[in-house]
Amino acid sequence: MARTVAPDAPEAIATARFIRMSPSKARQVVDLIRGRHVDEARQMLAFTQRGATLPVRKVLESAIANAEHNRSLAADELFIARAWVDEGPTLRRFRPRAMGRATRINKRTCHISVVVGRPEEEAPVEPRRKTTRRKATAKKTTARKATKKTTARKSTKKTTAKKTTAKKTTAKKTTAKKTTAKKTTKKKTTAKKEEGEA
Repeated sequence: MARTVAPDAPEAIATARFIRMSPSKARQVVDLIRGRHVDEARQMLAFTQRGATLPVRKVLESAIANAEHNRSLAADELFIARAWVDEGPTLRRFRPRAMGRATRINKRTCHISVVVGRPEEEAPVEPRRKTTRRKATAKKTTARKATKKTTARKSTKKTTAKKTTAKKTTAKKTTAKKTTAKKTTKKKTTAKKEEGEA
């Protein structure tokens, strides 16, 4: 947003600085009149019951006067082109509290700016091209395919890992069976030997 007005532009600006009011409260009023016709903005400010309406109304009237006298613009053709509220310096005050303590109170200030001017002629809007949509859809489909491939790779890795663990468990089982078979054959042979000796 431009903070100043070009010398050849059909606009005029007015600013009120160091207003003893919170910027958030002033912005609520400025948002009501932004983009409206000057007469409509005056009516809005006349019937809005907020503390910031008086300084905003003064700034608006000053901007209209600047447009009439400095830029020779007709007052009935003016619209509020831009309006904004900046934060000013904060005055710090203290309030006594219990047990000898003190708490800080912030007295905030703001700078209110209003730019009025003639409405500019809107340029014709060009129709959108369909090729951009096709490109966008093509990009989306390629992205989806890539995600599908990565998920498929992850799933194959998981299945192969399961297979290898299954092979390990079966190998352990077979080795356990072999060891038990060897033990039983040893027992049988020792039993036969003992019978032969007896």
